[in-house]
Amino acid sequence: MLKSNSIEHKIFIKRVSSLPKFLKINEVSIKPFNVLGIGVAFSPNLKPNLYEASRLALFFKSKLVLIHVGEQSEDKIKTLKIILNTFKKDSLNYEVVFKTGKPVDVILSSAEEKKVELLILGALKRENFVKYYLGSIARKITRRAKCSILLLTNPSINRIPCKHIVVNGLEDSKTIQTISSAFYVGKQLNAEKITIVEEITQNQVAIKIDDDKSLRKATIIKERIRLRENTRVKHIIDDIPKEYIENISIKSQPIFGKRGYSIGHYAQISRADLLVMNAPAKMSFWDRLFPHDIEHILTELPTDVLIIQ
Repeated sequence: MLKSNSIEHKIFIKRVSSLPKFLKINEVSIKPFNVLGIGVAFSPNLKPNLYEASRLALFFKSKLVLIHVGEQSEDKIKTLKIILNTFKKDSLNYEVVFKTGKPVDVILSSAEEKKVELLILGALKRENFVKYYLGSIARKITRRAKCSILLLTNPSINRIPCKHIVVNGLEDSKTIQTISSAFYVGKQLNAEKITIVEEITQNQVAIKIDDDKSLRKATIIKERIRLRENTRVKHIIDDIPKEYIENISIKSQPIFGKRGYSIGHYAQISRADLLVMNAPAKMSFWDRLFPHDIEHILTELPTDVLIIQ
């Protein structure tokens, strides 16, 4: 134990005091979304997109910022008010931003100015190679955003309950925050189940299988990796505040396969309502040309995707 007057104790206290306010010692941090933002386009999906965003703002007890790329007009304001009037009785707190310019730049700069912590975007469920290479607006924003991103694949006027959440459990510095965010979202949306998927690449079992002996050896190695991964994830879950894990069924699921593709496929076959992922690292030209990790998710979008920054 450190003595209260020791140099080591003073250094420890200084380091703790410099940590972000949402961090806690020996407990996973829960970082709420206090300000939500949504890119607003006057398209056929306007109403379902606004309904989804408004419901989320109410669930998270957050302010909602509507960002429109274009000039302000009375007709636009009237249209937005008519749609959002449904949530007047719930005291929805919202603000509308009108700004001209390039869509990606406008949405990103407005989100930063308004301190948006979760940016909601509509997204195509599947994009062909040409669109993937050029990059849709949603994809470009996802790559550059400093805040978390929620990609909606099937926005609905009538709420579809979020029952099952799948979250990545990669051994990565971002994963603890991502998992804690998944439990925070799960609690706010009254989810019933959260599955933490640890994707394990095949090169971690670097054995050539050509007989029964090598097969048994590979099986043993895989089982050891599963046990190791389950233990690592359990330590993360044990540190999450109890109020965020009660009444939620928790499953740890190690899977062997290609990162990004495997978890996306799992989310699809398990009919997950939401897939929660780490934010991507900065990508080069070749990363965009040959997709990997989260790029597989952005290409296929197996369900609604939440990317934690």
